[in-house]
This record gives sequence, C-alpha cells and structure tokens, in this order.
Amino acid sequence: MPNLAWPAKSRRSPERAVLIKDSIIYPGGRGYPSGAVRDRLLLGDNLEIMAALMPEYEARVDLIYADPPFFTNRKFSARIGRGEDSRKPDQWALAEGYPDSWSNLDSYLDFLYQRLILMHQLLKPNGTLYLHLDWHANSYARLLLDEIFGAHRLLNEIVWAYHGPSPIRSAFNRKHDTILAYAKGEGHTFNADAVRQPYNPATIQAFKSSARAGFGKVPNLERGKVPEDWWYFPVVARLHSERTGYPTQKPESLLERIILASSNPGELVADFFCGSGTTASVAARLGRRFIACDSSFRAIHTTRGRLCSAQAEPFSIERQASAVFPPGSGASIALTVLPAAIHVNGSADLDYWEVDPAWDGVLFRSAAQAQRPSGSAQVPHELVIETGRKMCVRLVSPSGELLQKELDVQPVSDAADRL
Repeated sequence: MPNLAWPAKSRRSPERAVLIKDSIIYPGGRGYPSGAVRDRLLLGDNLEIMAALMPEYEARVDLIYADPPFFTNRKFSARIGRGEDSRKPDQWALAEGYPDSWSNLDSYLDFLYQRLILMHQLLKPNGTLYLHLDWHANSYARLLLDEIFGAHRLLNEIVWAYHGPSPIRSAFNRKHDTILAYAKGEGHTFNADAVRQPYNPATIQAFKSSARAGFGKVPNLERGKVPEDWWYFPVVARLHSERTGYPTQKPESLLERIILASSNPGELVADFFCGSGTTASVAARLGRRFIACDSSFRAIHTTRGRLCSAQAEPFSIERQASAVFPPGSGASIALTVLPAAIHVNGSADLDYWEVDPAWDGVLFRSAAQAQRPSGSAQVPHELVIETGRKMCVRLVSPSGELLQKELDVQPVSDAADRL
C-alpha cells in the first residue's frame, strides 16, 4: 500500500501533560459532595493530554469520535449573544471560537498524524474510530489511517449529507462531510438493531404489490433496515433548538447513530476535539462513560453547560498545567447570601455561575449551576441551595472570563449579607 510522506514525518513521543483537577461538577447537585465521578472533561493540548492518559487508558477506550480542524484555513468565531436576530449576522456578539489555519499542508498532516497514532493506541483491540472531515483533507486522512490501522480495517466511508446556502457559483454545491470508520482489530462492536430505521414507504408498497419486488428476497419490513453509508441529518442551523453558538457544531442525531452502533451502555467513548460537547452530551444520555478534551476554554465551557442542562452524571474538569482559565475582574459583581439561597446582582452580565457551599479551599465541587437558556438574554440570578459558613462562587461572563469569589459567611437570620 502507498504511504503519504512529508519532510518532517516521523512517529514521535510527545511530552505528557501535567493534569490538574480543577473542579467536580454535580449537575443539579446530585451526588454532592462525594458521589462517584467517572467522566472527564479536559482543557489543553490533546496530543500531550492523550500521552498523559496513556498509562491509565491505553487499549481501554471502546469508541473514539474525532472531529478535528478540516484544513479550511479559516478562523471560526463563536456566537455569545442571546436573544439576537439570527437573520442579522452583522449584529451578532462574537468571541473567538477556534483557528483552522496552517502554514502549509505538511504542518496540518503532521498535526493529524501524531494524534491519530495516539488514538489508535488508546483504543481497545476491538475498538472503533470515526474520523470526521470534509473535502479539504479527507483523502489524505484515508491514507494516514490505512497506514496506522491497516487498509483492511476500514469499515465504512460514510457520507453525511445536509442542506444549506453556498457561495459556490461555478460548480455543484459542496454539501457533505466524510466520516471514515476504522476498527482496530477483530470483533468490533456493531449494534445493527440499535440503529435500524423504517423502510421507505415506496419500498413497503412495492413489496405489498409484488412478491418479485426483491428478486426473491423479502426483508423484515416491520423490523426496518440498517442505514446505508450515506446519511442525511440537518445541520445545527441558526434557529436549531440544539444550537449553542459554538462554530461547526454537529447534530446530536449524527453522534447518536455512531454511539449506538459502535458502543454499549457503560463503555467508554472519547472525543479529543470535543468542541460544543455533542459527543459527551449524547454519550452521557445513552449511558456511556466519556472523556472529552479541547484546547479552547470556550469549548470546555460550552460542553459543561450542555452536560449540566442534560443532568448528566457527575464529571470532573481538569486542565493541563500550562492551560489557564481566562481571569475576570468581576468589579461589578455583588452577591447576596441567605440561609437557603444565593443571589447574584441582577445587573451582572453573566453566561454561567455555580456554587460550592462547602468550599475546602482546594477542589471546587459544584453543587448548583445556573446558565443562560438558549434564546434568552439573562441567566437566572438565584440558586436555591443550603448555604454554608465557607463558600465559593464561580462566575463566567459571555466573553469567557472566569471570576472566583471565596466567601466567609457569618450565621444569618432574617437579613441577607451583602458581599
């Protein structure tokens, strides 16, 4: 088989990230403060983080979905406004999303190659990788995966088709992505019955009208069929109910099919380019464990919010030692503490806030969370929670700045303490 080559190509041993556990999130307070934590959300360079995870997770991950940069040579922005008119993009409030720009193709291929090698090592002997790209680089990635996994390990070249506007005027509109599915070894999981879909009504009618419609083969029309390797799912459009504002967000229906087909309840699903958190959110809903990682605080913040909204099981947030959360001044933030609730100043411009009512000064354990609902301009300004003597509150602004306030609260009666 041919191999793809570039001048700097080599299999390197990356440095291992030093991981710092920043917080444990108990969505809705379930399990606080000592409930079991099985899922992990990590901030940092995924190459060094995968290297750090290797001693614990090598050959132990059941399924990896990878949605890396596509080699578009664009810089993507995230929408951070709420209640805006989606038809007027010139009025949107934007923040940095993620860059997808490269000095040349060689640098992109080296970026991808080193990470695919580690993903292969993390997979179980019967694990599966789904690599999601588009026309910019999918043909190169196919050769890289053939080299790493073996060409005979290709399961599918899946086409995800969708509709949408296009600036192209001299060719057909490019409206599909390519997802390459590879098995690491024999005995990979494929749950056909979990992803069956109804036959087309025309097919059902054809079999009703003629016994010869299937050339002697009569399908189980009630059971439905296994999908073909071309899938249609709508994109997460401007008015889509799943929309988080994070760029290039993938629909939950797409990840649901992948996770149902290639993993079982209780198994471990990983996404090292987690972006808006679709993989982690769907995995949690379907009873799978997850590891999710991204180099952008915006991605970690968006994923955390989705997991909290979905009332997921408790999960940890960890960061690479060299990765820091963006600090905020918080000069205008005021809090009011009552015995069974905490209020934030109604004029505060917030995207998310959370409370640890028994702060130990080391690990933040989030027992209550509030975030701006999709389509709303305001975050709830009250959290009902039994307040303690020593508390910690974390607040995140729409631009992604993080403020942490430690509170020494004296016993209160009918009056509130203004802090």
